[in-house]
Amino acid sequence: MTSARKRGNEPVAITLPAGARADKSLLGKTFPVLLLIALITLLLFSLTLGRYPVPLLDVARIVSTTPPFGAIGDYANAPWVVVEIVRMPRILLVTLCGMGLAMSGAATQGVFRNPLVGPEIVGVSSGASLGGVIGIMFSWPPLAVVGLAFGCGLAGVGLAFALARATGRSSSVGLVLSGVIVSGFCGALVGLLQTLADPVTKLPSILYWLLGSFAGATYDKVAIVAGVSLVAGTLLLSLRWRINLLSLGEMDAAALGVDVEALRWAILGLVALIVAAQVSVSGGVGWVGLIVPHLARMLVGPEHSRLLPITALLGGFYLLAMDDIARSLTEQEIPIGLLTSVVGTPIFAFLFWKTQSRGWINE
Repeated sequence: MTSARKRGNEPVAITLPAGARADKSLLGKTFPVLLLIALITLLLFSLTLGRYPVPLLDVARIVSTTPPFGAIGDYANAPWVVVEIVRMPRILLVTLCGMGLAMSGAATQGVFRNPLVGPEIVGVSSGASLGGVIGIMFSWPPLAVVGLAFGCGLAGVGLAFALARATGRSSSVGLVLSGVIVSGFCGALVGLLQTLADPVTKLPSILYWLLGSFAGATYDKVAIVAGVSLVAGTLLLSLRWRINLLSLGEMDAAALGVDVEALRWAILGLVALIVAAQVSVSGGVGWVGLIVPHLARMLVGPEHSRLLPITALLGGFYLLAMDDIARSLTEQEIPIGLLTSVVGTPIFAFLFWKTQSRGWINE
């Protein structure tokens, strides 16, 4: 895409990079539809998996005839209870968290123009982890733990923003360094609380929560994540063209009339909301925001009006597949945070090696 602006009386052509061109790769407009169908198919298939198998036809019948969120149903009907009460909230929660983390990762990488950063970089994950550990230490009820983790996650990113401003380094580099400082401090406090926790009653719960799990999914948690993701995700999508301009670089974006600093804070604030909501309901789940945006860029290119929705669909599919493996691979459920790290590390290493010579913007 080429635009023109005048310098004095002479028009100057501005050629935007590949990230701002219309992308026509990989089946064009049909690819998002195919990906959505694949995600819905995996959702239905996931409802059949578990210790109590439910045939796919029964799952389809239950889902199509029952009001949302299991409000009305036959509690004497075991398949209905398994599908609507036990599995449905978990599967919805996993999908929403995967979509939010992946979209947040794509937006963060666009803002920082760096494929090696993730949505956790601004201290939100470590702050939410600290809040969750505090709630578990004091035996708070599950929803209170979620609320405290969410609040501490936002406090962590707020502290990183404040530190960056106080040091006079409100640039991307300054914010990254502030996020590292906040993450290190919160991580140290989490370690201290672990050493003080009762090794019989508290420590196992803390460790399991920090490793990440969707085993405690409820419709209340689904509502929390859905509300935050819907609002923040919609706002991120509305900023997709401005993220394209940030991907050009701060000087070029400013020359095109963008308030770079305000836009950066706005995007990272929305990312922090999404990540804080995810960590508060499931603990630490890493690598999704790093891996999935790379895969999406390889499929549809780096232009964010296509990248963000495709990344969200891929993120939901990826994390749901990981959760299916986590709860069905062995007799004991594998913490999904461990699984995403084990799977994500070699995938990321391969993608990094594959794209290193070309540069990330041309993926």
